[in-house]
Amino acid sequence: MSSDSLSLTFPDGSVREFPNGSTGYDVAKSISPRLAREALSITLDGQIRDLNRPITVGGYIKINTWDTEDGQQTFWHSSAHLLAEATQELFPDVKFGIGPPISNGFYYDMDFGDHKVTEADLRKIEQKMLELARNKSTFDRIDISKSDAVALFTEKADPYKIDLLEGLEDGQITLYKQGNFTDLCRGPHIPSTESIKAIKLLHIAGAYWRGDVKSKQLTRIYGVTFPKKSMLDEYLIQLEEAKKRDHKKLGRELGIYIIDSMVGKGLPLWLPNGTMIRRTLEAFLRDEQVRRGYKEVITPHIGNLELYKTSGHYPYYADSQFDPIQVEDEHYMLKPMNCPHHHRIYSSSLRSYRDLPLRLAEFGTVYRYEQSGELNGLSRVRGFTQDDAHIYCTHEQLKDEIKNCVDLTKYVFNTFDMSVDIRLSFRDDKKDKYGGDGAFWNRAQTEINEVADELGLDYVIAPGEASFYGPKIDFIIKDALGRKWQVGTIQVDYVMPERFDLTYVGSDNQKHRPVIIHRAPFGSMERFTSILIEHFAGDFPLWLSPLQIMLIPVSDQFTDTAKEYEQQLKEAGLRVETDERNDQIGAKIRDAENRKIPYMLIIGEREKNEGTVSVRRHRIGDMGSLNFSEFLSKVSLEVKNRVNPPKSK
Repeated sequence: MSSDSLSLTFPDGSVREFPNGSTGYDVAKSISPRLAREALSITLDGQIRDLNRPITVGGYIKINTWDTEDGQQTFWHSSAHLLAEATQELFPDVKFGIGPPISNGFYYDMDFGDHKVTEADLRKIEQKMLELARNKSTFDRIDISKSDAVALFTEKADPYKIDLLEGLEDGQITLYKQGNFTDLCRGPHIPSTESIKAIKLLHIAGAYWRGDVKSKQLTRIYGVTFPKKSMLDEYLIQLEEAKKRDHKKLGRELGIYIIDSMVGKGLPLWLPNGTMIRRTLEAFLRDEQVRRGYKEVITPHIGNLELYKTSGHYPYYADSQFDPIQVEDEHYMLKPMNCPHHHRIYSSSLRSYRDLPLRLAEFGTVYRYEQSGELNGLSRVRGFTQDDAHIYCTHEQLKDEIKNCVDLTKYVFNTFDMSVDIRLSFRDDKKDKYGGDGAFWNRAQTEINEVADELGLDYVIAPGEASFYGPKIDFIIKDALGRKWQVGTIQVDYVMPERFDLTYVGSDNQKHRPVIIHRAPFGSMERFTSILIEHFAGDFPLWLSPLQIMLIPVSDQFTDTAKEYEQQLKEAGLRVETDERNDQIGAKIRDAENRKIPYMLIIGEREKNEGTVSVRRHRIGDMGSLNFSEFLSKVSLEVKNRVNPPKSK
């Protein structure tokens, strides 16, 4: 290949040569005119780039349209700039903080001075955005020196941009201009505002500048945009449904968890119902792990700082860790990861190749510092429990162990009837982001790729998404609002065995390095529970429901019969209560429905005399009369088979 050309590798594995300096638009046009019209940006080796930027190095390339996550991120990033332009038109004295894309839309933090932004203001800004979008303004990238950038934003009297510039290196600063608005920004952006057809500004929040409670509180405006109005209409319907399923709302109503200010932000307290759900999930995975040869361990909630320096978690994740705690002449940290503790367990004994694979598992609680503005119910917290496991194996065992981990993860998601996207998260060319030897990385990535192909997985490759110690297979779930959450993960690690000097004695009586697989199907119990709540809208499968059956006697004279049935159901391992309140039967049924209890058994004269129960199913209604023993067999089988709840009529 000459210096005048470069090779680009496409998602289907094909490789094509293009003239050096070709743009993403040129590449898209070479595939089809339609793709060129629909393209919003490209992703080159994991970095999203403007469609019109020249490409000067080869690599993995994706053409991003609206139907891709990277395309939507580009679209929403550009929409944040359009929001800022419209706001500047209506409020000329406004000052601008940051305006990034998020999982479903975008926001911009702004300083309106003494003006308090109202719902009426949002509607005016919305209309101005639509007006400006019709101008078809291009997003122009401008390289600028640091001194010129400082001069520009000093002239604009924008202290927030000047503050941001202090942390930037000269020679790497860019602006983006569309219409009459210029912003400090790395990009990328869509070609022009023309494709922004539908706009909705959703709500207003407060946000401290740089997340510092001592700094000024800015006004954060959230919004979402689409290339078609029909998409916005569909999204707003979906948003209403998501509000009904919101795990924060249902978590409170169903007694699953609370966040208490005296305990601390981002530190959930699991209530009895939530604890039952969590323990049932843990037992489900624990039993399956035992069947698959895992051994469970327990490690402390803190560790010596030197442990995390050895692993590299400190300082790699310094910004997301709590500050070290001095104890006598040592420093400790709240545990940010379980991995180093497991590695020390492995090294506590001399290991032989006959001991491998060694599969150590733990439901281990870890602690990360998340800024207050990023906390969100159970899905973003500061203390969470991972269903962590580390598999220490030989190189020859590696691929089979990865396959077993994939099988376990798919088994978990299939149990809940959840569809997942699979991403192979590899390293990019930024060597300072990763530890270990490049040859080991290449080997690990090749092995993961081969396993994915041998298993026939439908996957995408994402350069730049690897952990600092190894490539991984990520399992991603969509929630009720279409937001994507990474939950399960399988990581191959050649780095930690070197850092912790882990060895085993091979059949040749020589010492060898094991390979480590990091594996967590749920990811975290907190986030997975939040997704489960919204996935089932609180209508949990019978086996997972905190209270499975409510017995409802029609009057006090049938309470003894109900209590006899309750005892038999409890002896069968079912979670059951009897509603003994002196209330109308209709009120008792409504209460059980509101509590989303799967089964209600009505006990009256006929049921007492005939040894039957009148069965009601949550959301379904009357299911007729069954012999009690027949009902017991039915629900026992439903629990055993982990049957998902039926659809309502």
